[in-house]
Amino acid sequence: MQNPETVRPLCSLERDEMAVIEALYLHGAMRHRLQDLGWIPGTRIQRLQTAGSGDPTAYAVRGAVIALRRCDAKLVLVYPTSSVE
Repeated sequence: MQNPETVRPLCSLERDEMAVIEALYLHGAMRHRLQDLGWIPGTRIQRLQTAGSGDPTAYAVRGAVIALRRCDAKLVLVYPTSSVE
């Protein structure tokens, strides 16, 4: 695990900021769906754009663009790529 001070929720990323997935704290069907799409620890992710209403937000992961609601993005922990060596 990375330094706990650098780990933060996915929803805290700024537009175009890149990070690496640390952990998923989602449960049930949503967790399985994201894992099937390659959202696993160690995977790079980039925040793209947010809907005009503020929710959902689009993220690029493994060549796919996935929209995720803020309530779900809070349960995905990431660390910025600048802290990756």
